[in-house]
Amino acid sequence: MSSLNVRLFDDDASIVAIGEGLLTATLPRSAWTHEAHLAACSWLVRDRLDINIERALPGIISTYNIACGGVNDDSQGYHETITQVYIAAVKTHLAEVGSQLALYQLVNSLLLSARGRRDYPLRFYSKELLFSAQARRVFVAPDIASLDRM
Repeated sequence: MSSLNVRLFDDDASIVAIGEGLLTATLPRSAWTHEAHLAACSWLVRDRLDINIERALPGIISTYNIACGGVNDDSQGYHETITQVYIAAVKTHLAEVGSQLALYQLVNSLLLSARGRRDYPLRFYSKELLFSAQARRVFVAPDIASLDRM
C-alpha cells in the first residue's frame, strides 16, 4: 500500500470520536476502516490506561460488529490473531516515537510505517495460518518470523 492510499488524520478529536464510537458501538460501519482500527487502538493504548487492551479489545470489537449487524464466526468479524499483532505493533510504535506527539501525529506516523500496513501480519504469518479459523478464534504463534522482530 502506498502512502497515497492511506487516510491520515487532521486532529486528535477525530481519533477520539472513532475510539468512543467503538466503545459505545455507535461508530458508523462505513467509518470502521483499517485506519480507524489502528487509530482506535492507538488511542486506547495511549490514553485509556483503565482498559486492559489485550483482554478488552476482543470483546469491544466483537460487540461493535454485532451492533452493526455483523457476525463473529470462523470466516468473518473479529480476528484474534490479527488484533493481538496490531496491539503489539501499536505498543512498539508508541515506545519508539514516544508519547510527546499529538495523538493524530502518532497515528499518522504509524499508518505511514511498515507496522501500519494492511499486510503487516503477513511478515510473520503465512496466509494459510493467518486466515485460518483457528487464528480467527484464538491467538496463534507465527509460522514465518518471530513477533519479537516487530
